[in-house]
Amino acid sequence: MPSIFTRHKSKVLLLPLILLLTVVSISCENDLRDVAKVANIQEEEQVNISNDVIITYSDSAVVKAELTSPEMREYPDSIGLLEFQKGLVILLFDEEGKQTQKVVADYGVQRINTNLTELRKNVVVTTPDGGIIKTEELFYDQDKNIYYNTVPISFDFKDGRGSFHATSFISDAGFKKIDGQNATAVYIPSGDSQFPTFGN
Repeated sequence: MPSIFTRHKSKVLLLPLILLLTVVSISCENDLRDVAKVANIQEEEQVNISNDVIITYSDSAVVKAELTSPEMREYPDSIGLLEFQKGLVILLFDEEGKQTQKVVADYGVQRINTNLTELRKNVVVTTPDGGIIKTEELFYDQDKNIYYNTVPISFDFKDGRGSFHATSFISDAGFKKIDGQNATAVYIPSGDSQFPTFGN
């Protein structure tokens, strides 16, 4: 008789224990999901994402440049970074509001604290005289007002009058004086065109 009672008692205690473990297990899974959600929210809060962005840069009420992008990621002030993962287009204008240059890239970063803009992947620049520069990397130093890079570039002159190739280059902002490393160029001059200065 006592042995039957003991078995019965074990079964009675075993059922609540299984139920308790099941509830604890479900609760743990829910808690882990909540922790993951909070972690994701915290990660998302570290960057502000804006879509269909248009940024206008002006000086004394004169528009100097306009940047457009499908998406802009703005990181905290401590980093001082604007990132354009989905590409960007930059238009530059003269004092009269006429477009002088166009810059297109698949990826871009603007480092606000150092006034340095970095463009990568399929970078194409239309220069003021109608030339086309193609490269996979381009930097613009706002403080020095220069463009430069460390990878090969090609520069096709207006109307197909020639081309310029270099392993890297540095240039003024107007692309009138381009200093290319290991440069080769072919050019057919004409009376109504101006040949840019290469090197010193």
